[in-house]
Amino acid sequence: MSHTDAPDRVLSTLNRDGSRRWLEPKLARGRFLARRRIVAYTLIALFVLLPRLRFGGRPALLIDLQSRELDLFGAVFRPSDGFALALFGLAVVLAVFLVTALFGRVWCGWGCPQSIYLEHVFRPIERWLGGSRGQRVTPWRKLVKWTIYAGLGFALANVFLAYFVGTERLQQWVFESPADHPAGFAVVLAVSALMVFDFGWFREQTCIVACPYGRLQAVMLDQQSLIVGYDTGRGEPRARLRKKLPIAGAGACVDCAACVSVCPTGIDIRDGLQMECIGCAQCIDACDAVMDKLKRPRGLIRYTSKAELAGQPRHMLRARTIIYPALLAAAIALLGFTVSSRHGAELWVERNEGPSFVPLPDGKVSSQIRLKIENETDLPRHYQISLVDAGDTVMRSQASWQVRPRQAIMIAVFVDVPRGEFVHGKRPAKIRVSDGAAFERTIAVTFLGPED
Repeated sequence: MSHTDAPDRVLSTLNRDGSRRWLEPKLARGRFLARRRIVAYTLIALFVLLPRLRFGGRPALLIDLQSRELDLFGAVFRPSDGFALALFGLAVVLAVFLVTALFGRVWCGWGCPQSIYLEHVFRPIERWLGGSRGQRVTPWRKLVKWTIYAGLGFALANVFLAYFVGTERLQQWVFESPADHPAGFAVVLAVSALMVFDFGWFREQTCIVACPYGRLQAVMLDQQSLIVGYDTGRGEPRARLRKKLPIAGAGACVDCAACVSVCPTGIDIRDGLQMECIGCAQCIDACDAVMDKLKRPRGLIRYTSKAELAGQPRHMLRARTIIYPALLAAAIALLGFTVSSRHGAELWVERNEGPSFVPLPDGKVSSQIRLKIENETDLPRHYQISLVDAGDTVMRSQASWQVRPRQAIMIAVFVDVPRGEFVHGKRPAKIRVSDGAAFERTIAVTFLGPED
């Protein structure tokens, strides 16, 4: 069998001969579209304003790759905060699992940037300019459309870059020559091109082909999860109206295909739950409008669950909706405790890359360790280093060190230890590190020496 003889369409955006099926969904105005617009434009405003918001004098969200820092609503995370970052990632994953178990793919249709910008920014511009493929569009309209697309892509790319370099640095770059910051300029150009390519050409293919979330829904949804569903018991068998008169024995569906014509991913919701469905509720608004005209009850297509469609009650409380919130609460609580218990500095003890000790002429042994101090505050700190209960052991290293904000230094700590204090080549000790203000910590170390 050749590909031209395929009995069914493999993807909603592919014709049977393998060519692309270009989608031009109509707009179904209704209660859900109005609500989605409020959510969409609120999220767009948040996306633009979030890099400019300040918590404790720092950006609300900044992923500074150069300094290897993550600013998150007043909390600053560095690579040394690996455990806290792991907890944050775990909380995000658990939140996704919980939202999916309760509300299905509500993220895809209501919160995903791909859906928001495509359906509420780029497609409205295309409709306004009459740029659909089925229309004869003058060249200047096409030029205007793609010029607007390019401008929007460039603006979004700059906002995107602000999340990685900060608004102050970005504002400085805007008024400077691109040659002064070629890497940042290259990122803006690349992201702008990707934006135009995605929202101008690739479009719904991102949701259907590229995004893995639609495929993951098969394992994250259950019979009680919220989905967009077609009530086959009420709608079947389908029959077109004749002179607006109902047909005996026919279902409520009049086979008008309004739900298909508005779907942004090109599926027929009457075929059941499908991977391509993003839960945007456009088919609900379209079907409700038809039912209103026919003076029939709404809800032939509605937000429901597989259980409700099968005539069973929907249960919000079930194993996964209890386990997920419990784990999420534990992860958030542990994250909060981890962040609140930070002391403003971190210490690590490392061994010397060369010899760890050197015998001295006076019979003592000069032993060495490396102490790393990381200043996690926004102010420079002077750290005092001293031995605790040193006995005859004497530290010969510099006692005070200044560390810049959010920086770390490696200090070589030398001590002179009487040879007789080594047991099996080891001399336990304690080192106290203090900044004279809020930080003081004593750590246990082991100096190495001769074993005889």
